[in-house]
Amino acid sequence: MSFLVFRGSQSMTSPTPIQGLSELAGRYDVLLCDVWGVIHNGRESFPEACAALARFRAEVGPVILISNAPRPHPPVVEQLDALGVPRVAWTTLVTSGDATRPLLAARAPGRVWAIGPEHQSVLYGGLDLSMGGPEDADFISVTGPYDDENDEPGDYRDRFISCVGRGLDLICANPDIVVQRGDRLIYCGGALAQLYESLGGRAIMAGKPYAPIYEMALKQAEAELGRPIDAARVLCVGDGLPTDVRGANARGLDILFVANGIHGAETVGSDGLDMEVIDDLLRQEGLQATWAIPDMAW
Repeated sequence: MSFLVFRGSQSMTSPTPIQGLSELAGRYDVLLCDVWGVIHNGRESFPEACAALARFRAEVGPVILISNAPRPHPPVVEQLDALGVPRVAWTTLVTSGDATRPLLAARAPGRVWAIGPEHQSVLYGGLDLSMGGPEDADFISVTGPYDDENDEPGDYRDRFISCVGRGLDLICANPDIVVQRGDRLIYCGGALAQLYESLGGRAIMAGKPYAPIYEMALKQAEAELGRPIDAARVLCVGDGLPTDVRGANARGLDILFVANGIHGAETVGSDGLDMEVIDDLLRQEGLQATWAIPDMAW
């Protein structure tokens, strides 16, 4: 996979548990905040999380939403509105789709095998790309499974084997492996990219944890602040170890791990955070979280 470079090594210390974002407000000027799993679950928004972000934005500084949604940001804004996420809770939004479009544009004109549900085809709007299949495409682009309610990565194995044999690259517009939808976990584009690589193919990504999406988000933050960013005063927020935490670590940014997201079944118990489990998960992945909270709150 491209674009992931770790900068130095970090000592493996336990994240500091907190009860609310207010405990950190004086330390940071900017939030780079994950969306799915932190402020909504795909079916409903989380009122306390939205209120916390709105308070930070009003009293501290910009809240840049940074999402692995595989579409350009305008339709994601519409989705946030529909889920009841108030616009006062965020300043601007950068998506993996935004970061991926330059990768696609660099391959135009060309023929793409586009894998994903129909509503995500907006990713290709205005690009000089024609649609093909595994037998005649120049490359593959994945936004997610065709049917994310029912498809599994293995369903694509045979077609991927033929594409690997043809030397096709796979561009993945959503590096997430799974995402929470209501009370279920569903497969995302990253699960297909993972399979493609396991078969010997090359997958290219620009969303979290890779650099392009962070570069776009930090440029937005600088524009909002009207001055250069002090990296020590940027806080990332997210629930995904392989995306949010790894991405922050790779760029030397502090990270608030929201435990009750995709890892919630393991990391949050009846007494709150299970720090022993959190530490073990981080250790297994070779990652470091600065702070930990059960759910985003002020």
